[in-house]
Amino acid sequence: MAASCHDVDPVPGKPTETGTSLLETATGAIQGFAPVNQIHQHLCAFHFFGDDMTRQVEAHHFCAHLNEDVRQCLIFDGPDAGARLIGVEYIVSEELFLTLPDDEKPLWHTHEFEVKGGVLFMPGVPGVVERRDLETVAKTYGKTIHFWQVDRGDALPLGLPQIMMALTREGQLRQDLAECVEKKFGVSFQKERENRAYMTGPAHGIHPLANAAGKGLKTSIREVDLPDPTTRARVFT
Repeated sequence: MAASCHDVDPVPGKPTETGTSLLETATGAIQGFAPVNQIHQHLCAFHFFGDDMTRQVEAHHFCAHLNEDVRQCLIFDGPDAGARLIGVEYIVSEELFLTLPDDEKPLWHTHEFEVKGGVLFMPGVPGVVERRDLETVAKTYGKTIHFWQVDRGDALPLGLPQIMMALTREGQLRQDLAECVEKKFGVSFQKERENRAYMTGPAHGIHPLANAAGKGLKTSIREVDLPDPTTRARVFT
């Protein structure tokens, strides 16, 4: 299986040495990895950069529940060992999304079309099991930040982290990317679209401020003056 549908330059650096591997084996046997061990789910979907819908990325989410209303996901460019960690996504219920400040809501995207359109799926999971959870995902909102721009072939995570968005209607997903993923995982987006026709999105409808409120979003950076720590009031003298 190809690790990614993107043509990415190899990560620079020397091959992992035997000593490093032995050390990792030892620390792996001693230490605990409770946060990572909570991951229970692999979702495959597509993201596009908030300022450029033509820049689309195959995104493999490895997710854990914090509770019934919040999930957190590590995003890789592929499902195999050696895949690049390219971003993170937080997924919340509609109830929690509606409590967010209005200036925060545009940073979040909906999942209704991704799910009902068949393009968000769980690789290897039988459809009847997959659809039971996706009925819930269709009603949620997600906030995604990517650090590694694999779509342009970057060998390392260069540039500023960027807000990502999700597909919201037909005709947005690049056909070449869709066909690559369908072939790689042996799935049919059209068939799943038909199987999920009964599903519904957020109970209150898609919030008008979600999905960047229909506009483009791009992360930028600016210089600011650092406050002088010596001028801060002291609690103790």
